[in-house]
Amino acid sequence: MAGMFSSAPTVVGADAELAHAAAQKVVDVHKRLVDFLAVGQTLAQIDAFVGRTLDELGCKSCFFRYTPERRMPPFPSQACLSLNDCIVHGTAGYTSQKIAPGDVLSIDVGVRYKGWIGDAAWTYAFGHASPEVRKLMAAGRESLTRGIRALSPEGTWSDWARAVQTHVELEQGLHLVRGLGGHGYGRRLHAPPYVSNVLPTRADEWPDGNRRCRPGTLVALEPMIAWGTAATRQADRTWPIFTADGSPSVHYEHDVLMTPDGPRVLTHGLDDLPDIIER
Repeated sequence: MAGMFSSAPTVVGADAELAHAAAQKVVDVHKRLVDFLAVGQTLAQIDAFVGRTLDELGCKSCFFRYTPERRMPPFPSQACLSLNDCIVHGTAGYTSQKIAPGDVLSIDVGVRYKGWIGDAAWTYAFGHASPEVRKLMAAGRESLTRGIRALSPEGTWSDWARAVQTHVELEQGLHLVRGLGGHGYGRRLHAPPYVSNVLPTRADEWPDGNRRCRPGTLVALEPMIAWGTAATRQADRTWPIFTADGSPSVHYEHDVLMTPDGPRVLTHGLDDLPDIIER
């Protein structure tokens, strides 16, 4: 989940292992979702399943009732459920539409476990995926992999954006959504650095981009990619953010701990999930 930021935490030792445990709770939820999801479900039914699963796993949603800004109401759902042209922050009640064959759904799960946050999203198509959606999904997975691989303690956060933008926009001709990006986290859902998915066009546009990838920093890295446009639309005081032209979008997100040896993916296991839900 994208949001607002304040001071940057760093973690080592036992705290790093607790952060890893929280991240793996998110992976566990996604694995159970793969066995649950099916055509004909509503977002409300999927959200209720996420809530039950979190209880069974001994953790809580860190999204439910979250309010990053005074202008926004508390987030009303256990997870962010973003269908087709909804990019991020879809709520369980923003549509009563049932999942249909060919739909694409991004599910962002956030947990609080033993005082630590886990936060990761993955995208699923139902029954089949159009060529456009398949291309979006492949670009989402590949850009996440390439972006993480580009990070090092000697580099800056702009190395992530350069790798992601090169693949998505230059190589694939798709659109990284502007105004949304990844973030630091820890015991709170949002913290510095802000991690843009695109390089800045002016010197003061992204100050965190020139900062070193300091070991001990936890970041949730999340390319959000649309088929037809980089622009968004959002109704006043509502959570869901949509593509401006109604074209489909995808959202992928890993939790990563920067270490002296490079990035450590805490949400390992997400890459093994299927693209297509065949029920």
